[in-house]
Amino acid sequence: MAQVEGRNPVIEALKGDRKIKEILMLEGAHGAAIDTIYDLAKQEDVEIKKVDKGQLNNMAKSHAHQGVIALAQDLKYWQLDHLVQYAKEKCIAADKEAPFLVLLDEIKDPHNFGAILRICDGAGVDGVIIPKRRAVGFTPAVAKASAGAIEHVPVAQVTNLARSIDQLKDKGFWIAGADISGEQNYFTADLKGSLGLVIGSEGTGMRRLVKEKCDFLVKMPMNGKVDSLNASVAAGILIYDSIRQRMEG
Repeated sequence: MAQVEGRNPVIEALKGDRKIKEILMLEGAHGAAIDTIYDLAKQEDVEIKKVDKGQLNNMAKSHAHQGVIALAQDLKYWQLDHLVQYAKEKCIAADKEAPFLVLLDEIKDPHNFGAILRICDGAGVDGVIIPKRRAVGFTPAVAKASAGAIEHVPVAQVTNLARSIDQLKDKGFWIAGADISGEQNYFTADLKGSLGLVIGSEGTGMRRLVKEKCDFLVKMPMNGKVDSLNASVAAGILIYDSIRQRMEG
């Protein structure tokens, strides 16, 4: 049983596909978001229990429960083949140019992962791929940082990211990696078509083998004293430039 913590994450969980067992609500909690939770819970026939702040504090794993914790069915990871098929069918149904996937190479910070999921949801990215080891997965902190986007973005968890890149290439994807050693600036690179965009870890970037598997590398000009950006910031810039290019044709 998973915990969903925070008002927006609980609202999005109630709107999503997974089953909610019950919701624990701080006695006296109020506001527009609380009203929405009550309305959605009634529609989904989910019980709301009033509890005190101490109980919520003791249960919370994200340290930001905002007076609401839902007990829910665990989120399921997608199989890579199913995700690719879903992405292609989604593009056909929406008359979009081609599928766009984001691959995260050992992102360990739940706030970065959550923020990237939020960006992917907002931009309409078709799915995210993460490794099973040495990377953060679905946690209450990630759900909170994603503002509920975790409920709506398909995520595949794979054993070997480099091997998964080979599988994507076999299915017609080009793979672009974000790296300071990139041969071209991101705004001159072609980020259209069936694309897998790789974002490296917070401290060390992409691993050597993952980098070697990329068809091309792109960089962002760094004109200050610091030579890198936060992973979620870099992801946001690159994802939305790809969306811009797709919209402009």
